[in-house]
Amino acid sequence: MKNPLFYSFLAILLSIIPLSAQDFNTEYKQLDSLPAISRLVYHTAINPQWIDSLHLTYEIRDKEGLKGYKVNVSDKTKESWTREKTVSGRDPVSNHGFPGQQTKDVYDSPDGKWEAFIKDHNIWLREKATKEETPLSYDGTENLYYSRIYWSPDSKKIAAIQTQDAPMHRIPLLESAPADQKQPKLQWRDYYKPGDLIPVNRPTLFHVEQKQKIEIDTRDFSNPFRLYIRKWADNSEWFSFEYNQRGHQVYQVVHVDATSGQTRVIVDERFDTFIHYDRNFIHYTKDGESLIWSSERNGWRHLYLIDALTGQVKKQLTKGEWVVRQVIEVNEEENYILFMGNGKNNSEDPYNQHYYRMRTDGSHLIDLTPEKANHKVNFSPDKKYFTDIYSRPDMEPISIVRSASDGSVVMELGKADIADLLAYGWTRPEVFSAKGRDGLTDIWGTIYRPSFYDPAHKYPVVEYIYAGPHDAHVTKDFAAYMRFSKLLEIGFIVVTVDGMGTANRSKAFHDVCWRNLKDAGFPDRILWMQAAAAKYPSMDIQSGVGIYGYSAGGQNTLSALLFHGDFYQFGVALCGCHDNRMDKIWWNEQWMGYPTGRWYAESSNVDNASRLTGKLLLINGELDDNVDPASTLQVVDALIKANKDFEQLYLPGHGHSLGSEYITRRVFEFFYRNMKMNRSPRQ
Repeated sequence: MKNPLFYSFLAILLSIIPLSAQDFNTEYKQLDSLPAISRLVYHTAINPQWIDSLHLTYEIRDKEGLKGYKVNVSDKTKESWTREKTVSGRDPVSNHGFPGQQTKDVYDSPDGKWEAFIKDHNIWLREKATKEETPLSYDGTENLYYSRIYWSPDSKKIAAIQTQDAPMHRIPLLESAPADQKQPKLQWRDYYKPGDLIPVNRPTLFHVEQKQKIEIDTRDFSNPFRLYIRKWADNSEWFSFEYNQRGHQVYQVVHVDATSGQTRVIVDERFDTFIHYDRNFIHYTKDGESLIWSSERNGWRHLYLIDALTGQVKKQLTKGEWVVRQVIEVNEEENYILFMGNGKNNSEDPYNQHYYRMRTDGSHLIDLTPEKANHKVNFSPDKKYFTDIYSRPDMEPISIVRSASDGSVVMELGKADIADLLAYGWTRPEVFSAKGRDGLTDIWGTIYRPSFYDPAHKYPVVEYIYAGPHDAHVTKDFAAYMRFSKLLEIGFIVVTVDGMGTANRSKAFHDVCWRNLKDAGFPDRILWMQAAAAKYPSMDIQSGVGIYGYSAGGQNTLSALLFHGDFYQFGVALCGCHDNRMDKIWWNEQWMGYPTGRWYAESSNVDNASRLTGKLLLINGELDDNVDPASTLQVVDALIKANKDFEQLYLPGHGHSLGSEYITRRVFEFFYRNMKMNRSPRQ
């Protein structure tokens, strides 16, 4: 028996195809229930969560609705379960891999005799037995203050951070229509931008019993974007700090001798472009003699075993033209490393995530997830088992539990049934690859077609883009409904592509973005679409391609129209960071460099606004504290001065999130009006 939803979806489909050129809003309204087609996918595990190392819960949808199960992996059984029976916990708030970012009021010494705390910007000690308080430092001031105290294991030394403060850059946000009063409200946000003077951290060292500061020569570490203390050696002979030099071209792990204060660089990463520091991984071995470190020094991100005392590379643990994306666990007692990587299998999409296990010396590498798909996993607390939901955009999910020792399947949780979805008319996306600008590198993306797709007809093409260099962004999982599915159903083909300049491939692939965010992989994207259109003539790219995106994707959208206006002729740019000098410091200096230079202007949509030839809709919110709203307004000013026609939707009370149904409808109406109105039905 079919789900009753199936028949309602089918009725909607029949009523809107072909979409006529009459009132767009009336026709678009009929797509209101389209997002619910996801409910036509049955028997996929939803949100599997481990209760302990042998038990997990998950939900699964069948034609009657959601059902919950509790699984015992040791005897491979499951029983009915409802969510009310358990209370899900939350993971501790992440500090993004920077342990020095957490602070507290009082720091107890390991031997229990002392308390250290900050008072009047200095470090003070309190002897627990006598309650006597004495200052340990004397040079702290309001603008040069101490924070983040780290005791040595033997309680004889303290390492701490001293910060030279800097004025905060603030941006104004005007709330035009506040709910609680008639008059507008002016708000302010702390917001450093590229080139700003920023606070500077430096490491300090103190001898507790002698109440004496041990000087550290920090001249070689005087220009940090971020500097924080990593760890004390177990024998208290040294502590380490990590130094991310401003501009992100130098990243070092430095050891400080606890007796003399002398420094020694153990890891010294240097690149002419940038270091993707958010992907760094470090693990000190328990004997203190080695550390495992991730690096792109050979052109691909891999793991290295490094001598923790000399800095010499003992061994490269992983190698090849593929990427170690994330280390899950280093278990020295059981002699294994678990990690996630991609690109190792030549016969599949190189972005597909796979999970691997190897010995701590790099030998006996095992792919725990061998299927040619993207694997989303969740490890049990003891890392003995993991749930694996694997799929592709063109392959429905399979949900299983695996052994983390060899990847063997312990039990099946569900195998997706999409018969009703297919009967509705849903069209499988197509994963497609073509050569990039160098004629050698494969560029990967996905083609999405309407449910009524007919290869004999022509369809306008829109690219949904986000080319932020911090990651790759094309969805690799199965999804019945995408945020642009309604655009498909009004007669468009939508494509998503990861071009050069994004992450998760080689260092050279990534480096294309360096001081060059206007590139956004467009030479690769255009070649990819031309190759797809040559294979599928139904993709009408000759009449001009549309493009839209949010945030960095908004910047990319306008860049497409300005720098590749002969190909991209219709664009909707939402909450875009249109000039990287106007955007947040950490994201933009990472890719565009420090100090700022002419390359910032060369990539600026503001400075290049006069190049506009296509049709443009700009959308942003007045309270956006992720991307300064002035960034879009400066584009507006530049377009007016250049006598360019464009459309603008400036949203009172809105921040950076612009996913409402109203805004989405306005985006799709723009494309329909400009790319479909002059076409015959189904053309």
